[in-house]
Parts: sequence; structure tokens; C-alpha cells
Amino acid sequence: MKRWGQKLGVLVLLLGVWELLARSGLWSPHLFPGPVTVARSLSHLVASGQLGTAVLRSLGRLGRAYVVSVGIGVPLGLAIARLAFFREAVKPVVMGLQALPSICWLPLALLWFGLNDSAILFVVVMGSVLAIAIAVEDGVRSIDPQLIRVAHTLGARGARFAFGVLLPAALPGIVTGLKLGWSFAWRALLAGELLFVSGGLGQLLTLGRELMDVPQVMAVMLAIIALGILVDRVVFQTVETRVRRRWGLQPLL
Repeated sequence: MKRWGQKLGVLVLLLGVWELLARSGLWSPHLFPGPVTVARSLSHLVASGQLGTAVLRSLGRLGRAYVVSVGIGVPLGLAIARLAFFREAVKPVVMGLQALPSICWLPLALLWFGLNDSAILFVVVMGSVLAIAIAVEDGVRSIDPQLIRVAHTLGARGARFAFGVLLPAALPGIVTGLKLGWSFAWRALLAGELLFVSGGLGQLLTLGRELMDVPQVMAVMLAIIALGILVDRVVFQTVETRVRRRWGLQPLL
């Protein structure tokens, strides 16, 4: 109850500061609306079905791209961690590409795929797959070497070693990598949707900008923040906490 009270107190404080700034007259009410005005815009978007449709469209794209990213990133990270060739030749390329912001892939994606979902999916995959691979590689290489030596001494080789020792031992790091990859994918998705008509949350933001509807822009931003927190808390943090407790990396409450 104390933690929830603290969170609620911070939220009320932020809303109060927001309302005071909106009433201060430093900016025009059309450019900096208060929380009540934004809440009304958000309610209108929900009631009209625009927000729900946009959320489903964006989450559908995100889900497809994320599955592809996981399918490529996890094996790539395992290969970099365990195979000398990948570690020496492929890892520098992966690290170099990771330094490139995901939105930089969009012009190339538009030239390759045109103005369609494939271009956005490509940007999302490139924005998350490398982060997943790097995090998985870190998770595997953080395994206690003594555990690997014991497994080899007991005759664990091949698939038995990979699925019975390596993956379970690296699972906390892999889960962290999947969480990190999702956050990169979410950002890349919205950046891609902002740049052309896509029917998702990014298009709602662009529409609000074109109509000079600042309350709508802020309302969609709040919806994006709420979705991000919801997925992180309900899905990834729950799984991460259970895995870490099961592996003895976090005390039981």
C-alpha cells in the first residue's frame, strides 16, 4: 500500500504541475492544453473507436516483427557466444549496426519494399534483432564457467548440453534481452508509422499534428506510454521476476 501510495502521489504531483503550467499563460492553450482537455480528447478517441483500431493495427505489426526478431536474434546471440568465427567476424558487424538508429533503415526499406507494412516491419526487425542478439550473447557469456566444465565432465554434449545446461543457465539473460528487444521494437515501430499513412498510432500522431490538434497528439502520447508500461509490467517484468526467483537471483518475498 505504501508503494502504491507513493506512485499515486507522484502521479498527482505531475498532473498538478501540468495543470499549473497550462494555466500559467506561458503558452497558448491551443499549444499546451491542460490534463482535462487532453483527457477529453482521449475519451473521444476511445469512444469513436479510432484509438482501439490504431492500437490493434500497431500491436499486430509489432507482434509479427517481434517474432521474426526473436527467431533471428536468439540463435544469432547463441552463435556469437559459443562459436569463435561468429565472435571474431560477426560480432563487430552486429555491434556496428547496433549503433545505427533504427529509423535510418526507413529510406532503404521504402526503396526496397515501397509504402507498405513490409517497410515498417523491416525497420522494426532491424531495430530489435541486434539488441536481442547482443543481450543473449551477454547472457550466455555470463554463465559460470565452472558450470560448463562440470557439464562437459559429466558428458553433456550437443543438444543435451544446449537444451539441458546452456539455455537454462542463460535464461535470465535471454529474458532480459527479449525485454530490451521489445522496447527497441516499440520505438522503431512508432518512428516508422509517423512517416507515412499506416493506420496505427503513429498515423494518429501525424493526423493530430496536421490538424494542429495538440490535445489529440498528447492523448495518443499518453496512450503509447500506458501501453508500454502495461506490456512491460504485465508481461516482461512478471516473467523476468519469476525466472530470477526460480534461478535464485532474486529473494522470495
